[in-house]
Order: sequence, then C-alpha cells, then structure tokens
Amino acid sequence: MNENKVDNKSKIVTYNISDVSPYINWAFFFYAWSMNGKAKDAQLELRNEAEQMLAGMEGKYHTRAVFALCEANSEGDDIIVNGMRVPMLRQQKVIPGKPNLCLADFIRPASSGIKDAIGLFATSVDANFTENNEEDPYQRMLSQTIADRLAEATAEKFHKDVRKKLWGYAPDEHLTLMEIFAEKYQGIRPAVGYPSIPDTSVNFLLYDLLDMKGIGIKLTESGMMVPHASVSGFMFAHPQSRYFDLGKIDNEQLEDYAHRRKQPVETLKKYLASSLLKK
Repeated sequence: MNENKVDNKSKIVTYNISDVSPYINWAFFFYAWSMNGKAKDAQLELRNEAEQMLAGMEGKYHTRAVFALCEANSEGDDIIVNGMRVPMLRQQKVIPGKPNLCLADFIRPASSGIKDAIGLFATSVDANFTENNEEDPYQRMLSQTIADRLAEATAEKFHKDVRKKLWGYAPDEHLTLMEIFAEKYQGIRPAVGYPSIPDTSVNFLLYDLLDMKGIGIKLTESGMMVPHASVSGFMFAHPQSRYFDLGKIDNEQLEDYAHRRKQPVETLKKYLASSLLKK
C-alpha cells in the first residue's frame, strides 16, 4: 500500500465524450443489439451512426467518475473499509485445481497488523444524455446503449488513470487498448451487479463510503443506480487478484451472508435470486 496516497476522501473527475469514447468496447455494444456474429457491413453501419451521435454530443454532455482510496483490511470473507464492514461472498463454482475465491482474499487480513488499501469507484453519464430522443424509439435505444457503453468506457479510462496516477501502483504501465480490454493490467475493478458481486444492495454500503451523489447517482429501493448508465464497484491492486464468477449460492452461505450483512435472509434472497442454488 502506498500510505501517502490513502486519504479516504472522494475525488471527482469530469471527462469529455472524446476522452472516453476510445475506450468503448464495441463488441459489447453489438451484443446489446444482438448483432454479434452478424455481417460486418451491418455492424459498421450501426457503429457509424453511433459515432455520429457521439460527435454530436461532444461539448454538450460529459461523463464523470468518483474515486476514494481507503484503508482496508479483511476479516474472513468481510472487507473492513474505514471501519465499515463490507461482507463479500465466496465463489461456489468448482474449478478443478483452483481455489474458491472471495474478493476479501485480495486484501491483507487484519491479523497481519499491516494496513492495506482498497479503491471505491463509480462512473456515470449526464442524465439528460438520452432525453432528446423520446419520440424516436430507434434513436432512444441508440442513445441508451451508447450511454451504457460510455459509463463502462469511463470506468475503463478511469481505472487506467487510477493505476497510473491517482493510486499510482502501476505508474509505468504501457498497454494497448486491446491489452486493456483483455484485462492485462495489474489489479481488478469488480462492479456491483456483476459475477463476483451479484448483490446490488452492496450499493447501499458504497453510497455511505463514496460520494456517488456528487456525480449525480441516486439509488432505487432495490439498490439500482439512476441514471441507468452508471457503474459502481471496488478496485484491488493485488498482483494476483483476478475476476471470477461466483456461481450458485446454497442456503448455508446465504444464511451466513445475511448474518454478516445484518439483513433478513428473505430480504437478501430478493437481491440474489438469480444466484441462488435451486432445490
């Protein structure tokens, strides 16, 4: 941990559309349109329309990121961030010869007596980015899928800035965009709602630790973010940290997780419905 970097305060960065658009992963854009594997000329036509829309948005709208580098340690499957306990779930998907991972594994245990650090982040796109296309279903969908990709592209660009500058644990990193998309960088940035953190109610914990409202993000009762084109999560610097799919959760782990979250089992069942092991 670089102790000089840790200050636990949220930092907000504003980007122009042109700052982050190079970091759009167009494969995911085509997937949203069910166009993966379709003719290249059809993909090219759609991408051209998207890039024209992006050019028209330049200077009118922006994307934003908020980041806090916080002291952290782990206790079992929990991460203690600024004194707040953030329970995590352990991977249940069995992979022969591989350990069952938990994100807490990538943070030094409190028993070590050594402070570690964790990054908290969120990104979002101006809420009115999609408002000018309400009467045209095609343009509305195009603007919404672009906005979603911009939020992810902002996370990609911002993560690079964090690694090289804000946290600075990889200042000499030199990766191509394709290497970045292939996740060749050190560390990970698992997002809430994605395979290793399927429980969207974790956003309520993040909201208390990070100035998400400073970039215009609000939470619904289910922990979903508004604007929809938003991403939130954690950043880990550990050289051996890697992304993983949690797999299906059995009742024993659900009850343990509910106990650690201090939430009723039935409440967490709603957030984890798609991750529960069916009887």
